[in-house]
Amino acid sequence: MPIIRAESGVITQINVFTVPEGGQQALIAYLGEAAKIASDVPGWISASLHRSLDGTKVVNYAQSKDMEAARRVIERLRSAGMIDGNKAYGEASPGLYEVVFALER
Repeated sequence: MPIIRAESGVITQINVFTVPEGGQQALIAYLGEAAKIASDVPGWISASLHRSLDGTKVVNYAQSKDMEAARRVIERLRSAGMIDGNKAYGEASPGLYEVVFALER
């Protein structure tokens, strides 16, 4: 389950992919497999996939306990060929983030 809490130390990787027409589902399946590979890395927390309603984007929202865990996850995915492999599905714009503000009802 994603953790969206300010100042928690959790690192969130948000990767926005731009996909060709009809390409969302193939990328979602690929990223689901990548999440399964990453899920046994110590410090991995969650992965959530989102598709845009216009069919042009997929967002991967993945969380790790801290920066070291995020690096371990990225290295696991890189060594499994998953990071280079996702280039076949669309253009990626990745970034690492921390939550600085959250408001709930």
